[in-house]
Amino acid sequence: MTDRKPIPRIKGDNYSEDAAALRRAFIEQQTGVKLTHTSHYSIDPNSVEGNAENFIGVVQMPLGVAGPYLINGEHAQGVFYVPMATTEGTLIASYSRGMRVISESGGATVTVIEEFMQRAPLFEFASARDARHFSDWLDQQHPTICQQAESTTSVGKLQHIQKWVIANKLFTRFNYTTGDAAGQNMTGKATHKACQWILGNYPGVIENFSLSSGIETDKKHSHMNLLHSRGKKVVAEATIGKDVLKDLMRADPERMFRLRQRTVLGSLLAGSAYNGPHSANGIASMFIATGQDEANVVESHTGIAFMDLTPAGDLYYSVTLPSIICASYGGGTGLPTQRECLEMMDCYGQGKARKLAEIIAATVLAGDLSLAAAIVSDEWVSSHDQLGRNRP
Repeated sequence: MTDRKPIPRIKGDNYSEDAAALRRAFIEQQTGVKLTHTSHYSIDPNSVEGNAENFIGVVQMPLGVAGPYLINGEHAQGVFYVPMATTEGTLIASYSRGMRVISESGGATVTVIEEFMQRAPLFEFASARDARHFSDWLDQQHPTICQQAESTTSVGKLQHIQKWVIANKLFTRFNYTTGDAAGQNMTGKATHKACQWILGNYPGVIENFSLSSGIETDKKHSHMNLLHSRGKKVVAEATIGKDVLKDLMRADPERMFRLRQRTVLGSLLAGSAYNGPHSANGIASMFIATGQDEANVVESHTGIAFMDLTPAGDLYYSVTLPSIICASYGGGTGLPTQRECLEMMDCYGQGKARKLAEIIAATVLAGDLSLAAAIVSDEWVSSHDQLGRNRP
């Protein structure tokens, strides 16, 4: 039987440098790998409590900056330099190129349409009729349910409850606004409190209950999130002058539009969650740089890209991202380097989450425009050969 040795811990002092060094020595002994680079960092190990257990060091991710980028949002207004953490050569250069073209055409207009975070309890009954009666009762008790849920949080607000009767079950989605936090833990705690009140006060018989039914689709893609936002629904759009597009990207609006019409068919054929070129690239690199939950890329990259020709022959391009899950406060945003990246865009702290979401969506727009133009101008492969080939 394999000898299983537990990872060392120091009770009461497990986030100290001593504890980290003890674990590094243990891993080196067990694996024979010298953790030379992992052990070099400037952050205080105590600062990662609540973010990473069994701390041994850091992964040093290359961080670049894209821009300057003119953004005309309701919250993000002005010129921004966007931090992007990535190991993919060409990515930051491509996003910067898109940002330049959009900026020289007047900038990206960005709008936050709505925002919700969910927990989705399941209630089961003897019959569908009982499930319907319970659904009606929830409507009648909505103010009290809100009061119970909101007693657990200073910023979370229960806005509405979606309900679906399937067989003898009622599937629900409790939809909250969560301030500047992403809110998954917040909504879980609030919904748990509300459901404990429901279970104790409903006059009928609830045969089975689960705090999660799966349709909140936490850290999973689903069509549900395309229709009913999880996180912030954001639209970024720009009209690109035909002369700017030709001069800087060697592409023209007509060929760009023709490409989009055809790749939409390919996206339908593949069943893609996003019909544009690569929303996940910009979102993932910004998430890593700014301390977001990287697993939420799977929900956040969902969306719809739309392109059209204006009567003047310019190119209108937009991306609609219905489920950007981001925070400007809490979680990993307070870690030292992540906070610096947020502060670079004036997006750290309370009141800045919508601003951050607007910058993320505008960044996706720039990256999509640049990649689509590279395909049209047949520069996609050559640019990766020039900038994206790290040969050890």
